[in-house]
Amino acid sequence: MDPLSSLMKNEEPKNWADLPTDLMCLILLRLSVTEILENAQKVCRSWRYVCKDPSIWRKIDMRILSYNKPVLVNNPEAICRNAVDRSEGGLLEINIGDFGSDSLLTYIAERSSNLRSLRLMCSEITDDGFVQAVVKLPMLEELEVSGISLSGESMKLAGLSCPNLKTLMLNRLFYLSSDDDDHDAIAIAESMPKLRHLQLCGNKLTKTGLNAILDGCPHLEHLDLRQCINLVGNLEKRCFEKIKDLRRHNDSTSADYPFSFETYYFHWSRQLAILKNALPMEEGAYNFDPIVEEAEYYLKLYWDLCQ
Repeated sequence: MDPLSSLMKNEEPKNWADLPTDLMCLILLRLSVTEILENAQKVCRSWRYVCKDPSIWRKIDMRILSYNKPVLVNNPEAICRNAVDRSEGGLLEINIGDFGSDSLLTYIAERSSNLRSLRLMCSEITDDGFVQAVVKLPMLEELEVSGISLSGESMKLAGLSCPNLKTLMLNRLFYLSSDDDDHDAIAIAESMPKLRHLQLCGNKLTKTGLNAILDGCPHLEHLDLRQCINLVGNLEKRCFEKIKDLRRHNDSTSADYPFSFETYYFHWSRQLAILKNALPMEEGAYNFDPIVEEAEYYLKLYWDLCQ
């Protein structure tokens, strides 16, 4: 029997306002951030008091406010800051989802030095904003920065600043070329020796980068290389010798790929707007029209699959 069921069995309050604090906290932990702030705390004075208890703000999941979800609210960053404030420095895990900014990340880092897990996806975080925040989070054990264009140098600084890092999810949403790029892999190999779980879906690393990771991360047990199209040759023997759970570059993405079709659609749309509006054509400049046309085709395909 779980703690909530046990408490409900032992306690028989006359009404919701009389629920014991322990039981009330267990109920609130099953609600989303917006459900607590917009609904639960407005029920009565006793509920409002419990909603301010820092213990229910140790873990914050903001994904319901992500731009590509059906729930729309005004100023999601303000809601996130409110939730962080209520943790009173005790925040251990936060998943921002796919919204956010440098200022929000800095706000979180300055108030959450004990943070163990930070997850960002497809937000507009810059290298400078990421580095300034992550150096203030030395207790991090889990980090996700998927779909964000961060440099290898930023990832290396993250590893050096977070010596206890055990899980890294550094997935690439898409890229327009298949050029080799081992910067991420080398940064990981040189700065994250305690890694046990590593997800690099869609990364542009090569055999050289993969070997560097296998050498530099001796405790690695789980490695996800799906859609890493630059990995050629027979690499499985060495991987299977060191890795307990290996997802190969050509393994299926249908079950648990980190990006949904909706995420692809939203962020392809944003990148297309940048290509169309922020890159004025000059004489002799590269012609982006074929890329835009092809991307628009796939956007329509993704959208149709989402219906």
